[in-house]
Amino acid sequence: MPLAVAAKEAGVKVYHLNIGQPDIPSPPEALEAVRRWDGKVLAYGFSEGEPWLRERIAHYYTKVLGREFSPEDVFVTTAGSEAIVFALTAVADPGDEVLVFEPIYTNYIGFARMASVELVPVTLSVDRGFHLPPPEEIEAKITPRTRAMIVCTPNNPTGTVYTREEMEALAEIAKKHGLFVISDEVYREFVYDPELKPVSILQVPGMDELGIVIDSVSKRFSMCGARIGNILTKNRDLWQAFLRFGQARLCPPYLEQVAAAAAYDVFESYIEPVIDEYRRRRDVLYEALSKMPGVKTFKPEGAFYTVAALPVDDADRFAAWL
Repeated sequence: MPLAVAAKEAGVKVYHLNIGQPDIPSPPEALEAVRRWDGKVLAYGFSEGEPWLRERIAHYYTKVLGREFSPEDVFVTTAGSEAIVFALTAVADPGDEVLVFEPIYTNYIGFARMASVELVPVTLSVDRGFHLPPPEEIEAKITPRTRAMIVCTPNNPTGTVYTREEMEALAEIAKKHGLFVISDEVYREFVYDPELKPVSILQVPGMDELGIVIDSVSKRFSMCGARIGNILTKNRDLWQAFLRFGQARLCPPYLEQVAAAAAYDVFESYIEPVIDEYRRRRDVLYEALSKMPGVKTFKPEGAFYTVAALPVDDADRFAAWL
């Protein structure tokens, strides 16, 4: 980043590939809702999030996941980041283990450190499009200290969308070994092939007590700076644990909840053209990379990232050259 800043100061146009920051405009209705807010004091709010936002989020899940959810299943967090920290802290004690499927969203490492949890990697292969390995390979990583698995679908950073069969296999492992499944689903809508359907862990039968959905407005509505996320769970004990963590940090930001509520009100009209644009970009990127000698890549199924093997001898030096 310091090199990029120096390049920009020298008048160079820099395209940032180091962070998932959408350039598609946020819903204008969300920004207008903040402009129209006429309160006199930005006071503390509810630790679990404002009731009117939780109601809108529950309505969203009921529609997109095809089963009934209530505001009591929703806990609003300060972004998806806090949601993951809360989930890890609720399900594991210091020194416990959580399985992750690598390549992973890098910040899982930091979140695990904050929760004093050890991440145990299950390494995926580009030759299989970074899809999950057979159940026995996952179970081989389970120890007496394993408490949960983290899965991200559509995936950051690979773009892989796990199939229903893969999610059901994870659920069977979870039920067999008494593990929670923390399912990071912030890219749910970002799927580019008609035959692919993202599957939530809470769409798998029998996972109401073990499934924890992590979500956020950051990518869905191009509102990364709002820092509004949520946890979805049917497990009342977990929800109560999240409430206590939330009370310790008092409340999520209020005006950003105003914006998020307005964004969910226009979700259906907003999201379709956004996905069409990302699909176009995915295709441009994949076709260009595929034509480059020495580059090995695959076509991302979702999210807005790709992983490519490049013919370079030093990745840090290459990034500096870029």
